[in-house]
Amino acid sequence: MLPPDLDDPRPGWPGPAPDDLLADLDPEQREAVLATSGPVAILAGAGSGKTRVISRRTAYAIATGVVAADEALVVTFTDKAASEMVARLRGLGLRGVTARTFHAHALSQLRFFWPLRHDGEPLPELLDSKAPIIGRLARQLPGHYRFTPTKDLADEIEWAKSRRIAPGEYEQRVGERQPPIPADLFVQLYRNYEREKTRLHRIDFDDLLLQTVDLLEGDEEAAETVRARKRWFSVDEYQDTNPLQQRLLELWLGDRRDLCVVGDEDQTIYSFTGASSMFLTSFAERWPDAKLVPLVRNYRSTPQVLELANRLIAAEGRTKRLVATRGDGPLPTISRHKSAEHELVALVTWIRARLGEGIAPVEIAVLVRMNAQLAPIEEALTRAGVAYQVRGLRFYARPEVRAAMASLKRPSIEAVGAALPDAVRARWTEAVGYEEDGAPEGDEARERQASLETLLAIVDGICAADPAADAATVITDLEARAAHEREGADGGVNLLTYHRAKGLEWDAVFLPSLEEGILPIRQAKEDNDALAEERRLLYVGITRARVHLALSWAERRENRGREARRQPSRFLLDLRPRAGTKVTQLAGPPPAERVRRRSDSDDPVFEALRTWRTAQARKEAMPPYVIAHDATLLAIAEARPRTMAGLRRVKGMGPGKLEKYGDDLLAVIETALGA
Repeated sequence: MLPPDLDDPRPGWPGPAPDDLLADLDPEQREAVLATSGPVAILAGAGSGKTRVISRRTAYAIATGVVAADEALVVTFTDKAASEMVARLRGLGLRGVTARTFHAHALSQLRFFWPLRHDGEPLPELLDSKAPIIGRLARQLPGHYRFTPTKDLADEIEWAKSRRIAPGEYEQRVGERQPPIPADLFVQLYRNYEREKTRLHRIDFDDLLLQTVDLLEGDEEAAETVRARKRWFSVDEYQDTNPLQQRLLELWLGDRRDLCVVGDEDQTIYSFTGASSMFLTSFAERWPDAKLVPLVRNYRSTPQVLELANRLIAAEGRTKRLVATRGDGPLPTISRHKSAEHELVALVTWIRARLGEGIAPVEIAVLVRMNAQLAPIEEALTRAGVAYQVRGLRFYARPEVRAAMASLKRPSIEAVGAALPDAVRARWTEAVGYEEDGAPEGDEARERQASLETLLAIVDGICAADPAADAATVITDLEARAAHEREGADGGVNLLTYHRAKGLEWDAVFLPSLEEGILPIRQAKEDNDALAEERRLLYVGITRARVHLALSWAERRENRGREARRQPSRFLLDLRPRAGTKVTQLAGPPPAERVRRRSDSDDPVFEALRTWRTAQARKEAMPPYVIAHDATLLAIAEARPRTMAGLRRVKGMGPGKLEKYGDDLLAVIETALGA
């Protein structure tokens, strides 16, 4: 008896003629599709049509009799990619090919063999997530370690399991790797996690691979049974394979040679979970007679965009170059700005220009290194009336942000105005583990720290705008911002991180905050491997753009409540102006800086307008900036309009604001001027 597959194989070939499968391919794609036997490595550059090549190659191998449909296995990196591959193959007339992730295929084998080797007992239930168990264990850690993000601990367990490192072996085999908590504490947590799984009769996704590897290594009959089902393999995103997946692939393959791997070493950005491009780059060493087929024609981006991507790679002394197939487009820009506020003004201006050219909002994306960088961008777009959507975990939905906001409600904080931010810092230090000068280990811990610092900066801004602000004012403002974020338009401008952007593409892409300490992230500066991964993140970001691309950095940016000078990312030095690149600098201070200078004056109109805005914001339970930004109030105060027509000419006063607030604003001006 053999383990069942999800799809029933259908004999015969119902699809296009073999030559038709080759008709619209470029020479390199055609070469890859024709290489249907033996070890093959397809080095698929960004935008080079790898999904088309994988599906066509599979169809061609079946159409020409190299392999039967039910003997082929296409391995993908995600369930979504597997579904897309199944759809592609079905579009070619194939319904019998299995396309699955490593985990899904291992699960089908374990479900079959487990009862046979455990007295009829079914396979233990699969944990949807490690988080519930690890979260409980983390809260039992001593001192400040109890605030360690669950994700960092889960990632470290995944890294260890991908190398088949048990809890008792961790400290001896970890080398110089820095776990998110001291090694002895991590070992205890890891051990307790495994015990709790056993007690609950559960297994996790890592166990699927571990148990399958153990099964196939220790039971030759089971291994031969599995190998009898699949003999022809194609593995996508091979650069993201970890050692455990590689071992499982070897066991599935046995002594057969029909293995094709597809990947791009320059898009390896998940090493924190154990992924390694080493298996891709060393493929020819393990298979000396392997056929290597580079796909270098890019069907996504303009020559101008690809010039920057190629230059970033060439800076490492490599000769790889993507070749554009589409026509010329606008020159990318690399902009230097005097401050973070300047940069935000430029970002909004750039997005408005793209919208004005007829580009749909959903075809515009802003990519950042860390999720915490999205909050000020969201605020700037809200002020500008530009709809946006956060792809992935929203800033105000992050667990530490929700916990920090909740902590302000109990017990109450007595401080108000200028004294309130310090009181909030003290509360968050105690309640949610904020560290004033923290330098945590782990990607999620750094993201967590950055999120709390961003939230504190927002609190500072609320108190600066309203000297009478108390904790209730802050809570109302933050909750209104969170509600606004939740209501983000599905058709708005995309805001997301580089990691989440992998595999996606847009007509226009903006990459802000390209500074030392942000990209590359500060913790990577002394680690060559980490620096290489940061470079790959930027490469992924650049190659998401089809036509329009803008990169920027700011000379000054606030960090932990203090404005500090910044340096451009070292990677920008590799993109120095040459033919095909334009460097711009936004001239003059943005409205935000003019507001800061004027707000210290005694202008009665400006102060009266701010007082009105505060009252209106409380009345509508909305953040003050949604009612009117300081720049708009300053423009009104400087113009001092006495009629609706005059107010209409003030920048920032659109028809909606005029209808809703026009009469009130004119009344405030009249009163302030004593008329």
